[in-house]
Amino acid sequence: MPAVYRANTAPEPTKGGGRQRSRYFDFLRAAALIRVFLYHMFPVAWLSMIFPSMGVMFALGGSLMATSMQRSVEQAITGRLRRLLPALWAMAILLVPVMLLLDWPGRPELSRLVFWVVPVVEPPAAPWAAPVEGVLWYLVAYLWLVLLSPLLHRIYRRIGLVAAVLPVIGVFLWDYLTWPVPPRVESAVTDVLTFAGCWVLGFAHQAGVLKRMRWSILGPVAAVLIAASLWWTVGHPGEEGIDLANEPVAYAVYSSGFVLLLFRVSPEMAWLSRVKVLNGLVNFCNARAVTIYLWHNAAIAVVFAAAERYELERVGDHIEMFVMVVLTIGLVAVFVALLGWVEDVAARRPVSLLPWSRVPASRPRKEQPEWCGPVWF
Repeated sequence: MPAVYRANTAPEPTKGGGRQRSRYFDFLRAAALIRVFLYHMFPVAWLSMIFPSMGVMFALGGSLMATSMQRSVEQAITGRLRRLLPALWAMAILLVPVMLLLDWPGRPELSRLVFWVVPVVEPPAAPWAAPVEGVLWYLVAYLWLVLLSPLLHRIYRRIGLVAAVLPVIGVFLWDYLTWPVPPRVESAVTDVLTFAGCWVLGFAHQAGVLKRMRWSILGPVAAVLIAASLWWTVGHPGEEGIDLANEPVAYAVYSSGFVLLLFRVSPEMAWLSRVKVLNGLVNFCNARAVTIYLWHNAAIAVVFAAAERYELERVGDHIEMFVMVVLTIGLVAVFVALLGWVEDVAARRPVSLLPWSRVPASRPRKEQPEWCGPVWF
């Protein structure tokens, strides 16, 4: 049986006075998660522009991955996958049998259901389950970036921040040239290339490179990246209008500029513990990040369908929206209460129904590991 690996969402405090958990990272992760929820609830373009959540999330992942690889590359990879995949498997156990039993036009071969176990591309789903399947691209891209991290980190150590530019060139070539590949493969490659630059910037943050950069250099570079990507997006609206999310190259450039600014600031965030409600929300979002992300869109779809079914618009637009937001948050809370324990088991820590007071720590690595669940966790 392998050792019990330490695989935290951020560095945890240790009894020996080791690296402390970054509350700034916790805050950014919570802000990104809330912005994703708002964007899916209210799909307006400016939400993707004021805070590029996915770029920030991948940059956080890159920084934490670089920290983990300092101890052991193998443990870093297995630890990240152990934290990522069990929540997806829980979703598959609940959703896949229902999809097989209900109407599923164009049902794929059963062999393709393996992508619900190892999501190297987006898993297949019935049309009515599109709100659930639509968010799984993030897990696909994250999985690939975790697996590619040793190679990406080696490239970064050789050529520095130039390594963050190469994926942008790659996504440009991939997006504007014709490649004879299946749509799900095309989507996976596009997503990985779009956010690989942010992942590499996470490496630079972990190494302290961004913190040492002068504001007189970093500020103008970030401003140019943000302004250029916004100018391109506004001047080239797609079929759904102006939206960074539909422009991979612009989104990659914009996210990189935004990440440069956020990671250069890196405040201590000592004030957060004094704001009890906000501190609890940040803790909760970090302890249940994967569950919230996987199920929030399903909750939104259910509430919108119910609102249409019962003609909720009759109470007025403002009241209707308020009721829908409250119901959606409540349904997300139900999903978290029912399935959030999977994240605790995956992290090998005591199960907590409402991790509000603090972010629960993963169980530290032992010299002689105790049994903490199935070996594949």
